[in-house]
Amino acid sequence: MKRIFSVVPVLLLLATPWSGRAQGTFMTKTGRVSFLSTTILEDIEARNNAAAAVFDLNTGQLALVIPVKEFVFKRSLMQEHFNENYMESDKYPKATFTGRFTGADAATLGWAGSHEVQVEGELTLHGVSHHVKVPGALELKNGQLLASAVFNVAPADYNIEVPLLVRENIAKIVSIRVALSCDVVAGSGPKPTRSSPLK
Repeated sequence: MKRIFSVVPVLLLLATPWSGRAQGTFMTKTGRVSFLSTTILEDIEARNNAAAAVFDLNTGQLALVIPVKEFVFKRSLMQEHFNENYMESDKYPKATFTGRFTGADAATLGWAGSHEVQVEGELTLHGVSHHVKVPGALELKNGQLLASAVFNVAPADYNIEVPLLVRENIAKIVSIRVALSCDVVAGSGPKPTRSSPLK
C-alpha cells in the first residue's frame, strides 16, 4: 500500500494542466537516465531516454518517473534478463522519485547560472521505497533548466535478487546518472531580477 501512495503524487503532478501553475515550473518527457555496473568480470551499462520530470522552482519540489522497460542494453539477452528476472518490469513498470531541494534558497534556483543543489526524497524502485539524499546541479540556460545528478544504488536494498550463477558479474553498488533538459511550462517562467538577470 505504501508503494501505491508514493507514486500517486508523481502521477498527479505529471497529469496536472500546467497553464495555471506557479512561476518557475519546468518539465520534460525525454530525460536521460543511465546506470553502470562495474565488476572485474564485466561492465554492464544501460540507457533510458524516456524519463518524465517536473521541477517547480517556486516551491522547491520535483518529481521523476522512469519507465523501466525503456532501458536499452548493448545485448538484447541482457535486456531481457534485466526486465524479466531482476526488475520484474511487468509487475513494477516504473521507478519514481518525489522530493524537494534542501539546503538552498529556492528563490535563487530560477536565476541564470549553475547551482549546486541537494535533493532529498523518496526513491521507489522494484516496489521498495527508501529515503535518499542526492547531490546534483541545476543550470538555467537559454530558457531551459538543465539538471544533472550522479548517485549510487545498492540493488539488494530494493529486493532485487541476483542469481548465484551471475552474482560476480553484477556490482553490489550501481552508479546512476541523470541528465535532464527541461522546458519552461507556458506562463510559469521565473521572473528576472536586477541582481540576477536571465540570459
